Amino acid sequence: MALGRKNATRLPPEVNRILLVKNLPYSISAEEMYDIFGKYGAIRQIRIGNTPETKGTALVIYEDIFDAKNACDHLSGFNVCNRYLVVLYYQRNKQFKKADVDKKKEELDRLKAKYGLNTPKVK
Repeated sequence: MALGRKNATRLPPEVNRILLVKNLPYSISAEEMYDIFGKYGAIRQIRIGNTPETKGTALVIYEDIFDAKNACDHLSGFNVCNRYLVVLYYQRNKQFKKADVDKKKEELDRLKAKYGLNTPKVK
């Protein structure tokens, strides 16, 4: 009995269908992204960053995890408009970790000010 590629290949745990693409030209369009990434499989969605924090990045969501792995393997370092793409597997926890820490620091500072706890900062 022949095994299909999905049963025969064991993928690392960080591999998923969503790719985070960095170092994109700010002027790239969704159509150009589909042209580049669509060669590796069916794409469900592409989200291009449009805020100052997310400009130059995009999320590419594939229908199949193996297509996403193939695209990640082949497009990391790919040259687009004299910029080399950085293609990674999207991991939500890592993306929002810094934002969560900053938010908690602000809340802690607010509570310290409210209750008059001004401790000297340690260098």
